[in-house]
Amino acid sequence: MELQEKLKILVDSAKYDASCSSSGSSRKNKTGLGTTSISGICHSFASDGRCISLLKILMTNCCIFDCKYCLNRKSNNIPRAIFTPEEICKITINFYRRNYIEGLFLSSGIIKNPDYTMEKMIETVSLLRNKYHFYGYIHAKAIPGASEKLLKELGKLVDRLSANIELPTNEGLKLLAPNKNSQKVSEIMNYVKENHSKKYVPAGQSTQMIIGATKETDFNILTKSANLYEQFKLKRVFYSAYVPVNNDRLLPQLKEPPLKRENRLYQADWLLRYYNYKVKDLLNEQHPNFNILLDPKADYALRNLKEFPKEINKCSYFDLLKIPGIGVKSAKRIISSRKYFTLRLEDLKRMGVVIKRAKYFILCDGKYFTDPHYFKKNFIETNLILEEKEPEKKSYQQLRLFK
Repeated sequence: MELQEKLKILVDSAKYDASCSSSGSSRKNKTGLGTTSISGICHSFASDGRCISLLKILMTNCCIFDCKYCLNRKSNNIPRAIFTPEEICKITINFYRRNYIEGLFLSSGIIKNPDYTMEKMIETVSLLRNKYHFYGYIHAKAIPGASEKLLKELGKLVDRLSANIELPTNEGLKLLAPNKNSQKVSEIMNYVKENHSKKYVPAGQSTQMIIGATKETDFNILTKSANLYEQFKLKRVFYSAYVPVNNDRLLPQLKEPPLKRENRLYQADWLLRYYNYKVKDLLNEQHPNFNILLDPKADYALRNLKEFPKEINKCSYFDLLKIPGIGVKSAKRIISSRKYFTLRLEDLKRMGVVIKRAKYFILCDGKYFTDPHYFKKNFIETNLILEEKEPEKKSYQQLRLFK
């Protein structure tokens, strides 16, 4: 098979894996090609918003597993291909020299067994580092079930490792991916956490969950993510909307992938990692799923009106982060500036605050800027217009979002 034909097959086969990220590494370029830094590399995005800055590729789409949701499962009659380590190196170096990419995301189907697959991935990355002197960013997929020795060897060569838990619960995994074992994934995560250093997986580890293939609620998914962050010190949990590529009675029949739900989970994940929110602030068993029409931060504010309005000139940093329209950067600017003068609404605009959202939830030097009797309806309409960019306004009664 020609190299170009292999590339077409194996790039296409990798497109459903969302778990790639290039930030957090500081591998230095000595005398070779490429570089990476703590601030990360340049990213570009596909039309659906997914990051495609890395050459995201499978070593092979042949697989001994038969996961119900996977395009590459062994029972599917699709074109198959396998790259040699040298072929992957050739493609990566040529793409880099043409400025198409800044790094490599390498995954693979399972061929023969986990150890054999991991050995081939190690051979590939080792050639890139040692023969071609490529010091750019490399993210590799660890293969659950492979030996600890191989995991140690691969981790010394790459910037980031990921081991995908695939589905949020063991029950879902047994139903749709009976060949996979969540315990083996946990063992990889724990080993990486215990050995993480500047020389071993310097950019840390990540994982991915498929959203919508099984019946878990957003509360179940976010709780799982929070536990993963706490237990294994993950850098990222990636959420991948289930794409119906196979016909199977165990799979849901969806007209389109739940991309909006995926987006809400990413927004909530951001709140957990950077805004000091807890899962219980956003969801619970009585309120188990995110509001598709409002982002999680706005939804929280409208369900907790007793906490607002907050005085911009007095409230704490973490209270500022609870206000819709105020992000991490603008909150830090507010904290810094109010030491020297009393902030007004015009000052907030210059600091990057989204006034159209924030004005319903703040006081500036004791002044409130909206009529509290109507602000809930007006805020919903404003939020929808800002986020969805749709001119059509929907009434508070039509949305039926709040008690």
